[in-house]
Amino acid sequence: MLSLIIALVVTGAVGFLIIRKNKPQTVLLAGGIILLGITVLMGYPILEAKKSTGLYWFDIFKLIEDIFSSRVAEIGLMIMTVGGFAKYMEHIGASRVLVYITARPLHYLRSPYLLLAVSYIIGQLLNIVIPSAAGLCVLLMATMYPVLISLGCSRLSAAGVIATTPCLDLGPASATANFAAKTSGIDVADYFIGIQAPIAGITMIAIAITHYFIQRYFYRRDGIETTSFASPPDTRPDDLPPLIYAILPIVPIGLVLVFSKLAIATIKMPVVTAMLMSIALAMVFEFVHKRDIKSVAASIQVFFDGMGKIFATVVSLIVAGETFANGLMKIGAIDQIIAIAESSGFGAIGITLIMFLIVGACAVIMGSGNAPYYSFGALVPDITAKMGVSSISMITTMQFSASIARSASPITAAVVAVAGVAEVSPVDLVKRTAIPMAVALIVSFVAGVTL
Repeated sequence: MLSLIIALVVTGAVGFLIIRKNKPQTVLLAGGIILLGITVLMGYPILEAKKSTGLYWFDIFKLIEDIFSSRVAEIGLMIMTVGGFAKYMEHIGASRVLVYITARPLHYLRSPYLLLAVSYIIGQLLNIVIPSAAGLCVLLMATMYPVLISLGCSRLSAAGVIATTPCLDLGPASATANFAAKTSGIDVADYFIGIQAPIAGITMIAIAITHYFIQRYFYRRDGIETTSFASPPDTRPDDLPPLIYAILPIVPIGLVLVFSKLAIATIKMPVVTAMLMSIALAMVFEFVHKRDIKSVAASIQVFFDGMGKIFATVVSLIVAGETFANGLMKIGAIDQIIAIAESSGFGAIGITLIMFLIVGACAVIMGSGNAPYYSFGALVPDITAKMGVSSISMITTMQFSASIARSASPITAAVVAVAGVAEVSPVDLVKRTAIPMAVALIVSFVAGVTL
C-alpha cells in the first residue's frame, strides 16, 4: 500500500506541475526518475540481471537509455517521418489545395445546421491525411471558415465545428494511432481499418448529429452574427499550386492501405517507406511545376526540420511518458491497483473505463491529449497481461478519450488557434464543443468495448 500512496503523491505532483504550464517532458521524466529512485531505496531491481550495469542507481539511467533506443528506432522514426511529411505538404501547398477542393461543395448546402454537420465530417476525414490538429484547424479557418460565414453560419458555430474536426486522431499518419497499433502488436493499417475506423465511423455520425442540434440551439438563441466576410470567389486563389497537388497528401495513406492484408498482402509497405516514396514523388511534382532544381533540392530541409520538431515534441514526450510509466510499474503501484480492482469486482471493462476517464480528465485539464495518453498508454501491456485480456480495447478507448477530451479544453493549441482567428473567447468556443465531445466520449467508449 505504501508504494501506491507514493505513486499517487508523485502522480498528483506531476499533474499539478503540468497544469501549471511546466514542460511535460521534464516533469514526466523527473517524476519517473523519482519513482525509480524510491524503488531502488526500497530494494527493488530496476533491470534484469543480464541488462543491469551492476549498480541499481545507474540502472535508472540505463533504463531511460533503453527506452530512447527502442522508441526512437521504432515508433519514433515512424512518427518523425510522418511529421516531416506533413510539414513538407504544408510547405509546397498540397494541404491547402486538398482543403480548398473539399470545401467547395459546401456552397450547395443551404441549411446552416446541415452545413455545419457536413463540414465537421469533411474536416474529420481530412484529419486522416493532415494529422496535425492545430495545423488542420488553421487550414480550415483559412478556407472553410469564410465559406461557412458567407453561407449564414455564426462565427462561434463555425469555429466550434472546425475546432472539433481533429478530435478522433484518425489514420495511419496519426502519432497516437501508430502508438496504439504498436502497443497492441498489430500493423497500423490493420489497426486503422479493422479497429479504429468502425469506432470512428459511429462516433463521427454521433458528433455530426449532435453538432446539428446543438449548433441549431445556439444559432436560434444568439441569432445570426454579421461579419465582414464576402462570398468566396469562384476562381482558384493565385497562391495555390496546381490542383493535382491535392493527391500528394493522400499517396502515403493509399500505399499503406493497398500494400497490406486489405489488398496486396505479398508486398509490405511500412509507414516510413510510404512517406519517403511520397516525398520523392512530391519533389518530382515541384520540379515539374517550378523548373528550379536548386529550390526543389533545398526544400527537402523542410522535411528534416519537421522530423526534428516532432522529435522534440512528440517522441521526447513518448520517452518521458514511458519513463514515468516504468516508475509506476517498478515501484509496484500497478500491481496493487490491479489487485484492488480485482478484489472490488472490477473486470476488464471496469479497468478500461477507469483508464479511459483518467486520460480524458487529464486531457481536458492539461490541454494536451498526448501527455496523459503516452504516460498511461505505456502501462496497458502490463495491465492487460496481468488480467489475461487483450490490450487492443483498452489502448483504443484511451486513444479516443485523449483526442476527444482535448477538443473540449479551452487551453489546447487547436482551440486557442481557432478562437484567435475567429476573434472569440476560447471558453465561449468550448461551450460549443463540450456537448458534442461528451457525446463522442460516451459513444466511442461503448463502441470500443463492444465492437
